Amino acid sequence: MSILKKFVGQTAIYGISTVLSRLLNFILTPIYTRTYPAVTYGIFTTLYAYSAMINAILAFGMESTFFRYLNKHEDKKQLVYNNSFLCVAFIALLFLITGIIFNEPIAIYLSNGADRLADYKSFVQYFLWILFVDAICVIPFAKLRADQKAFRYSLIKFLNIGCFVFMNLIFIFLLPMVIRNHWPMAEWLESWYRHQWIGYVFLSNLIASIVTLLLLLPEISQLQLKFDRPLFAKMIAYSWPILIANLSFIVNENLGRIALSGLLEKSAADKAVGILGAVSKIAVFMSIFITAFRLGAEPFFFSHARNANARQNYAVILYYFVIALSILFIALVANIEMLKYFISGRKTNIAEYWDGLQAVPFLLFGYVCLGVYMNLSVWYRLSDMTKFGLYISGIGAVLTIVLNFMLIPKYGYMGSVWVSMTVYFAMMILSYILGQKYYPIPYKLKSILAYLMTSVVIVTLSFWVFNRNIYIGNSGLLLFLAGVIYFEKDQLKLLLKK
Repeated sequence: MSILKKFVGQTAIYGISTVLSRLLNFILTPIYTRTYPAVTYGIFTTLYAYSAMINAILAFGMESTFFRYLNKHEDKKQLVYNNSFLCVAFIALLFLITGIIFNEPIAIYLSNGADRLADYKSFVQYFLWILFVDAICVIPFAKLRADQKAFRYSLIKFLNIGCFVFMNLIFIFLLPMVIRNHWPMAEWLESWYRHQWIGYVFLSNLIASIVTLLLLLPEISQLQLKFDRPLFAKMIAYSWPILIANLSFIVNENLGRIALSGLLEKSAADKAVGILGAVSKIAVFMSIFITAFRLGAEPFFFSHARNANARQNYAVILYYFVIALSILFIALVANIEMLKYFISGRKTNIAEYWDGLQAVPFLLFGYVCLGVYMNLSVWYRLSDMTKFGLYISGIGAVLTIVLNFMLIPKYGYMGSVWVSMTVYFAMMILSYILGQKYYPIPYKLKSILAYLMTSVVIVTLSFWVFNRNIYIGNSGLLLFLAGVIYFEKDQLKLLLKK
């Protein structure tokens, strides 16, 4: 119980900081939708979708590999850190140089023949440096987690988001105010400032990334330019299937938005991507919870693997994780009529953004499946059978591509949402079946399914049958909570005593 208590404590620190950071970022959504029409916001969503895939490539699966080999080779921790950091840094530098050389062709491709090529060249430059700096920070951040410095990790992440939000507010509100009121430096600002230019969002991101890099200098300074080739060969063999698996996951997460741009007419595509990107922000709380869990769980699972009761503890963690996901799933849908005001936009844009609310329950259930899959994936990471992660994610990627091409032309962004949910569900089922065969863990399958199915029924009634009535939705939430307390009362009493 003390081990689980330690896990919960670490996860709570990551959770609180992640909530605070995401809440800061969350306030930007209504600001963006008020400042930019859906077509412009679609540019933002598309570029960040590409960036998410590139981030996965630059990290090269080294984050999980770093945790695994720290525990496999406790006498070589410094060499594991050196190898991991230098590998990611080399790939990131190669990417940066290549991107700078091919800046214009990339901009032409992204602009899709639009008359804003110069803008897209600036966007590409910003993102090249953002991705490079963020990649350099991957392993130092992993080191903080491995050293159980959850507070320092969380503080730096919080400052990163805080800086990003602060710079956005300067560019979107403060500078126009200075120009409008003819305050000091107004004339100079007016000579270069562009009203409602989306590029200032990307510039704000770059500034925040650089600040983060500076804050991580103490960890980066611990690097030693010593490279262990035999150890590196083993690490690469472990990491490249994780790279492909992570990339496949990112493809599923973002390909739908990219495919919208390719399969629909340009203006309609940008609008659809903008709407989907905005309503997806309602799912941010589910994403926060899953992220906090992953940050605490990944180092815990690896360090705890040698314990005799490890598999029983993994089963307990998944059980209560599913209960928490189910509660959050119901709560978000029950209160969607309040949450929708965070993405309202200007009054003239309200209808087009709120039209996307129909996608939210499917997005949320997809996140539920993703969270369960991430928990289940512990089996192939701990057994060094990362090739199965490659197989599962590869199947998911193929399904994503095929189904997107089938559904997006007919159903637009809703087709993309259905595909994402379906693929996460399939990956979850496949991971469970393979995991029970090669690394069996005694999960409480019947109870887990009961909670998941009950949450789906309550959400269906709340959203579609009772038309998002906030009172009926929250009544369903209270009934679900009462059921959890009743069926888990003995274990809850034990946990409270501990």
